[in-house]
Amino acid sequence: MPGPKQDVVSIVDLAPALPSLLARANAMKRARHTGDLSRTRPGTNLAMIFEKASTRTRTSFEVAMNDLGGHALYMSSRDLQLGRGETIADTARVLSRYVDAICYRAFRHEDMRALADAATVPVLNALDDREHPCQIAADLLTLYERWHGAFSGRTLAYIGDGNNVLNSLLLGSAIVGLNIVAATPKAYRPPADVVTEAEGWGKRSGASVQLVDTPAEAAKGADALYTDVWVSMGDEAEKEAREAAFRGYQLNAELLALAKPGVWVLHDLPAHRGQEITDEVMDGPRAAIWDQAENRLHAQKAILEHVLQARAG
Repeated sequence: MPGPKQDVVSIVDLAPALPSLLARANAMKRARHTGDLSRTRPGTNLAMIFEKASTRTRTSFEVAMNDLGGHALYMSSRDLQLGRGETIADTARVLSRYVDAICYRAFRHEDMRALADAATVPVLNALDDREHPCQIAADLLTLYERWHGAFSGRTLAYIGDGNNVLNSLLLGSAIVGLNIVAATPKAYRPPADVVTEAEGWGKRSGASVQLVDTPAEAAKGADALYTDVWVSMGDEAEKEAREAAFRGYQLNAELLALAKPGVWVLHDLPAHRGQEITDEVMDGPRAAIWDQAENRLHAQKAILEHVLQARAG
């Protein structure tokens, strides 16, 4: 009999396993760099439903499944019966008869929940409009490597939009005991319920969760700086208003100088160079961005192994 399924719709679904998953991802990365592909889940299949374009998410999930000894099936929503009116729930029920897990890159969090509720196999959130948990697992892995697994007493400063990335970052940081301070325009702050939930996790782990108005407040004394695009996929109609609101929220040399000398810079990519981040910072010696992008592979491989092993009993 298969074991109970574990969905990863929110980064919270990985708590309290998140610290051990980061350690496992770090070990898998080091092993892969020496030629060990850790084929721990041979014969398993992952369905990948994508409503949004992707470079890193699609590639990293496909390679991760291959490394584990399994197979990934890419499915554009336009190519599925979803495009002809089949419900998400019915699609989930059918795919659950074929595959061992489903990852879903969706426009709407409600659709992500609907898929997870109906599927009888694990569902992994590969991005929706509320959270981006697999990205944040890679972000935390990047800092885990640099800080040798010690998050306590460190501060991550986020500069920019209160979007899905920040939502998961608030929660994930608080879970592992990493202080987080986020600077966003007041009109673009993260949802109050996410902040409250993150504060609750922070009380358990000893991490602080803080929202401020200006990038300088956030960056002062920070151990890491993180930014994201001002106009995400689905926000194109607000482009002019957003660019006006976020002017002054650029991650640049002046902001970097306010942080600690050993600060690391993160960006989940793709970047709009010259808007939310300058070339000087993005290509500079404090940028951990390319390791961060690579770590999507290793973090997701550890997550896939975790949920597939749990399902296998």
